[in-house]
Parts: sequence; structure tokens; C-alpha cells
Amino acid sequence: MDFNETRYIPMSRRRRIYEGKAKVLYEGPEPGTLIQHFKDDATAFNAKKHQVIEGKGVLNNRISEFLFQHLNDIGVPTHFIRRLNMREQLIREVEIIPLEVVVRNVAAGSLSERLGIEEGTQLPRSIIEFYYKNDQLNDPMVSEEHITAFGWATPQEIDDVMALAIRVNDFLTGLFLGIGIRLVDFKMECGRLFENDMMRIIVADEISPDSCRLWDIKSNEKLDKDRFRRDLGGLLEAYTEVAKRLGILMENERPAGSGPVLVKG
Repeated sequence: MDFNETRYIPMSRRRRIYEGKAKVLYEGPEPGTLIQHFKDDATAFNAKKHQVIEGKGVLNNRISEFLFQHLNDIGVPTHFIRRLNMREQLIREVEIIPLEVVVRNVAAGSLSERLGIEEGTQLPRSIIEFYYKNDQLNDPMVSEEHITAFGWATPQEIDDVMALAIRVNDFLTGLFLGIGIRLVDFKMECGRLFENDMMRIIVADEISPDSCRLWDIKSNEKLDKDRFRRDLGGLLEAYTEVAKRLGILMENERPAGSGPVLVKG
């Protein structure tokens, strides 16, 4: 199927499949596709804290597109097909595995709190953690034993997810290092893609400053959603800085009320 020639469906005529805290999924123009719409909502602590920040969805859409396209290019399978407009992208429909996969390179956030490790401490090696996706339970951390016992994923699927997480971490770490940013940790999701009689695990959801901890290498300035979580302010400016360094946003552009101006891609 040539996804570059898929027909565009106006939002008023679409069927909404799912709405989360930061994104909406609509039925796609072709079987096996969805349209992923990025909202301007900023949330933290399972939506106990909420604010609408105009332009955030535009930046996350473009940054996630950039990262997913590069992952596709190096052979890491993702759900991303192409960007449709400033807020939306065409994606492959997958069966989401109900786990958040967190890869940690530097101690921060809940890891520092749980284990009493000073924030900013380089970890001996990258650590992969699993969290069960359930807002009512505040996304509890779970073990591989829990995952297999409750049927959320098979042992082989866990191996596939971990292999993808390591590859994504290696790529993102190098990419961000090259633009003066330290990848402290990130969260990703995976899904089952069914093609004919075959099934494979691929990277889904998004990768953006909403789902990564990104620190400036020289100053340790936070360029991610911690600016919202910790009431630091300047979230849109931080996301804009990440986009500029990635070459997505023109250097002389600044976010305005109508949202940032993005380089055409």
C-alpha cells in the first residue's frame, strides 16, 4: 500500500477511537491505519496537574516525527508512517502492550526517590523498568514475573521489547549527545503489529520532551516536561530549544501565541 497517497479525512468526519491525556487517535484513511493528533494539554501525576500550553502539540508532533523517522531509517520498526500536518501523523494500528517501558541512564525522578540516589548520578549501566499502564493504580512498577503471570506479554515479547528499548536508547543517546543534550531517561511504549499471518513488536506512541528527560550537557538545564512537573516554567521555550537543536525549528523563530514556525520537512 502506498501510504503517501492516502486520502485525507476532515476531522469533523472522523471516528474517534481513543483519547488520552496528550493525544487523540482517529480512524485512519486506510485499513490498519490511525491518525494520531497531538493536543496542547500538559499533564503530570496522572492528570492531577493539568494545563493547556498552546503550541506544545505542534512541537511534540514534529519532534516525535523526526525521531521515529530516524528510527525507521536505521531499521528500528515503529508505527510511524508520515506526518499529515502540524498536529497529526499517520500511524500503523497496533495492539498496545499495556506497559510503559522506562530506560534510565542517569538517576532522576522516581528512581532517585525510591533508592536514595542523588539526582544526576550516572548509573553503572542503563536500567530498563516496566510500569503497568493503569491510571487508577498510578502506573505501578512491575516485574517480568508480573507481566508474564497476568498475560500482559509473553517472555519472547518481553525479550523483543527490551531489545527495542536498548536500540532506541543507543540511538537517542548518541543523537542528543551530538546536539549538547544528555538523555537522562525516557519512556516508550510498544505494540503488536499484525500483518497477514505474522505478528511483530514495534515501537508505538511518541518520543518527545513529554516522554524524555533531557538536560543541557553544560548547564544541566531541564529541557523536558519536568519544567511543568516542578513548576519551573518555560516549557514551550524548552521544547522549542530541543527542536532548534534537532534542526526542526529555524534559529530565528520563537514560539508565539499561534505556535512555533517549523521548518518544512
